[in-house]
Amino acid sequence: MRRRFPLALVLVTSAASPAAAQGWVEVRSTPAPFRPAPIGGPVIRVQSDVRITLDGRVARIEVEERFRNTGGSIAEGTYLYPLPGEAVFTGFSLWMGDQELQGEMQNAEQARAVYEEIVRRQRDPALLTYAGHGLIRAQIFPIQPGETRKVVLKYTQVLGREGDALRLRYAIGPRTPLRGLGDGGTAQDLFSMDVSTTGADAFGTPYSPTHEVSSRRSGGRLVVTVPATASGDLDLLLPLRRGLVGTSILTHAGAGEDGYYMLLLAPPEESGSEVIPRDLTLVVDVSGSMSGTKLEQAKATLAQALAALGPQDRFRLIAFSSGVTEFRQGLTPATRPNLADAQEFVSRLAAGGGTNIEGALDVALQRAATTQRMSLVVFMTDGIPSVGQTQPDEIAEAAGSRIGQSRIFTVGVGTDVNTYLLDRLAKEGRGSATYVAPNANMEVAVGGLLGRIRHPALTNLRIVSAPVALRDAQPAQLPDLFYGEELVVFGRYHGTGAGDVIIEGERNGRRERFTARAQFAGRAPDNSFVPPLWASRKIGELTRTARLEGASPALVEEIRQLGLRYGLITEYTSFLVLEPGAVPPRPEAALMGGRDAAKSMSGQAAFNRAEASARESEVKTLASADAAANERLASAPPATGTTMAAPKRIAGRLFVDRDGVWTDLAYTAGSPDVTVAPFSPAYFALVRALPELAPWLSAGDRVVIAGSRIAIRIDSTGLTEWRGDRLATTVQYFRQ
Repeated sequence: MRRRFPLALVLVTSAASPAAAQGWVEVRSTPAPFRPAPIGGPVIRVQSDVRITLDGRVARIEVEERFRNTGGSIAEGTYLYPLPGEAVFTGFSLWMGDQELQGEMQNAEQARAVYEEIVRRQRDPALLTYAGHGLIRAQIFPIQPGETRKVVLKYTQVLGREGDALRLRYAIGPRTPLRGLGDGGTAQDLFSMDVSTTGADAFGTPYSPTHEVSSRRSGGRLVVTVPATASGDLDLLLPLRRGLVGTSILTHAGAGEDGYYMLLLAPPEESGSEVIPRDLTLVVDVSGSMSGTKLEQAKATLAQALAALGPQDRFRLIAFSSGVTEFRQGLTPATRPNLADAQEFVSRLAAGGGTNIEGALDVALQRAATTQRMSLVVFMTDGIPSVGQTQPDEIAEAAGSRIGQSRIFTVGVGTDVNTYLLDRLAKEGRGSATYVAPNANMEVAVGGLLGRIRHPALTNLRIVSAPVALRDAQPAQLPDLFYGEELVVFGRYHGTGAGDVIIEGERNGRRERFTARAQFAGRAPDNSFVPPLWASRKIGELTRTARLEGASPALVEEIRQLGLRYGLITEYTSFLVLEPGAVPPRPEAALMGGRDAAKSMSGQAAFNRAEASARESEVKTLASADAAANERLASAPPATGTTMAAPKRIAGRLFVDRDGVWTDLAYTAGSPDVTVAPFSPAYFALVRALPELAPWLSAGDRVVIAGSRIAIRIDSTGLTEWRGDRLATTVQYFRQ
């Protein structure tokens, strides 16, 4: 069992952390001269507020933290705060009542000695992640039981540029769990973080590949808010407006393998005069099963969509049950009188009859799309075909031959939908499939989709050229770009080089090109969030392919290997967490394809699989990818008779308990390894040479971590000193 700081709060970030994390207090445990009893009151952090103000490329950071003595005796100790190496320390205040006390700054070399000493004394590798940071430290004067002390830290740093975006990085660290207070209350580790800048018009829509941030514009300011539940490392890109689209490329590469890239295309938030006019076709199921709340929500959704149409748009309304009813034949201009009549048509819709999906699609796709307008079809249903053609394959094939340039976005409401049909229509139509759970609000779910496709900017996007070979893009075919909705593409690259990546798209019948300058290195350890995001999207696409075409052994193995490598769980990889020799349950649908697959695509299990694939194939943040992986992990069926501990997901890898050793699932039994004694001189030298090990070492006292050609094993029987060039060789074999 690992030992934790008994009287200290320690926050951890990933290896090579880019910025400071929240601070902590290490409480002194020796008796004070004026007091015979040892100090032992636990001091915990109860609140952190981070305010970042941008002035051009200069970020002014102010961190205010509050610590409370929850014990029954007086406590004192040292406040510690890791500071990024490029930061300029401008102020530190420790408040004792109205009295302000000052802190001191230590450089990275001094700080490393402090970190390693605490790790060695407490036998906890958490602080190893701060290697390379500076350190603010200040003596905490006696804190009475129940007293709360405020700390304020200020520093500045210059933000880097990533193509057409400013990049802010801040390591929040994990938040501490709730703890009981001495008076019977509860302490929450509250957190808030805002990033604000003047000149809001100079920026596009902010995007974070790590967290689901929100933004607002008011009084000429742009304010980005980070969720109160946020933890880990925050990466925030603030796109600068440079013409139609701002472009940025981030890369990550480990030695000896193809690298990873993230391409961000960020149009302005507001649409201008260059919006592509839309032909929007809204198709809604009004069969008997839609009666009640679902129909009312569907009506509200249609009303919302109609209200969002612009004067340049045209629309169609199609309702279907056993038959098909149109608001008007053909496309109707979105004038005020026409929209008022359409709203009246929607209000009169009533539920009843069967589900004629074939007939509805025939009407919706009867006219070919034009190149000067964007044809969008939103198809909403809560059931399976019961009237006319009922074979999903036949329906999909007939629709696929008529889609042309139209984009199809399907919406499945409830668990009775045929996910095979909706997924296939979305794939054929270069759109997406959205699944609304039985108790979820259809208006909210579909409203999000309608908001995304409100203002088209570019269609038929493709990457024309790059200084290296780009491959395995996710999504494979670039989707259309909409104003106010960033487009994020993840992929792999082969080779090295620097230069322009040229992207081409179409707008109002014209072809337009824009460029993103990028450096594709052979080794680029930064941006470690890119590989798991690429893998999550690829797994989402592969699992959808398995449902549509059947899960061949090769396809299942590819999904398994991705799950193994990146710590992501799917319906085909849940067995990876079982004990050796345990037989996992296998989904019957995994063996089906074509018409057989279509038969298994309704019901709760099919809905869950389709929803998971859709969510994974569109992830944009590490937080959403982790949430999907953790949901898979939590729902993985246990093997009969297994007694193993729950697996751990740490920094993109899965660790399982194998006879008391937390073992990286990427490790193959019998592979070469080097064993190092924990907290020995060899241990600290290894972490200095391989800083990426730091988060994985927190798995436990006995750990095995897989590398390229050699594994690292932490065990008390290991070496304590490195001799000759063995450390250099270990580093080389681990990475290459």
